Amino acid sequence: MSFSNPPDPKAYNSRVYELVRAIPAGRVATYGQIARLVPLAEGVDPSSYLRLAPRWVGAAMAACPDDVPWQRVINSQGKISPRPGFGVLVQRKLLADEGVLFDERERVDLKRFGWQPDPTWLKLHNFTTWEESGDQAEQPKLF
Repeated sequence: MSFSNPPDPKAYNSRVYELVRAIPAGRVATYGQIARLVPLAEGVDPSSYLRLAPRWVGAAMAACPDDVPWQRVINSQGKISPRPGFGVLVQRKLLADEGVLFDERERVDLKRFGWQPDPTWLKLHNFTTWEESGDQAEQPKLF
């Protein structure tokens, strides 16, 4: 089955926002990193999920509530993803104000500024990593 959106976008977005709220100031996460932490949606095969979910995270971030630190989610190259208007400049300023540094190619060093979630917090909030489960088929279900 092919999905352009999560089966339950409201529930999916809620989980994304919960994760993003946990990213501390001065740290960043990638769309793919957030996607790998959100449990697999019912009816979505793991390979499709890994391909589609970073875009789903991007869509969630584009519609996030004001209390979600959206600026802390960037692409896997360590760059701010282009968007219409002044969004890139605003995101860059917000991150710079938090102490995140950019190199001459406008990239963030993910090794230095990348967020590494606390495994205990993840388990407490029913998040997990794909690597942790050992088998993608055993990824906990969200829906």
